[in-house]
Amino acid sequence: MSDQALVELITRRVVNRLTTDQACSGCALRTCAAGNRACDIVAQQEQIPVGVSARHAHVTQEHLEILYGAGHQLTVYAPLYQPEAFAANETVTIVGKRMRAIEAVRILGPVRDYSQVEVAQTEAIRLGLNPPIRDSGDLVGAEPITLIGPAGSVYLEEGAICATRHIHMTPNHAEALGIHENELLKVHFRGERALTFENVRPKISEGYALQMHLDTDDSNAAGLKGGEPVEIVRDAE
Repeated sequence: MSDQALVELITRRVVNRLTTDQACSGCALRTCAAGNRACDIVAQQEQIPVGVSARHAHVTQEHLEILYGAGHQLTVYAPLYQPEAFAANETVTIVGKRMRAIEAVRILGPVRDYSQVEVAQTEAIRLGLNPPIRDSGDLVGAEPITLIGPAGSVYLEEGAICATRHIHMTPNHAEALGIHENELLKVHFRGERALTFENVRPKISEGYALQMHLDTDDSNAAGLKGGEPVEIVRDAE
């Protein structure tokens, strides 16, 4: 094999490896270049897969137009694992207290009736913030944050949260698992960095796909990449 052919072969393999490694993005995306998705395989075995949720923003149509210009619509970068949700091509810079910023924070679509930013605690520290742990949309007492886009900026007096650990499921899944809406769950992950998480909220709706969401702090603590199965721990009565 010639040197040129060897370089081309190595290049193709590196590009393919990078594409495969990044395609599932913590089992957050619907499509996967690797073929058989870990989350789908786990779900088919009637187990709950975990998805890693990186920092992101949700915006209203009004705020989107301030950030990106009048009449702007979100465009799809990739479908997310949850039905009808998608990662948008549009991103924002988020600015916390003392003008600390994180660039290229992706907006998730479709647009919502509230605007918020979800960050992990380590990212909040970087921004100089101390956001509460909340469900999406529960913004009373959330930390102030500014979103900057190519056309303008939006200041959210109550906009930054750390997301509550949660599991998306349908009513049928909840019934089969014996889980109720207001229940706080305890889940365990096996492995070299085995860890048990408490205060996990079930989110039950017909429109959900079965999957647990953890932020990057929690997933890194347990050594999770996405697609691993959740074990629900039931305390002895």
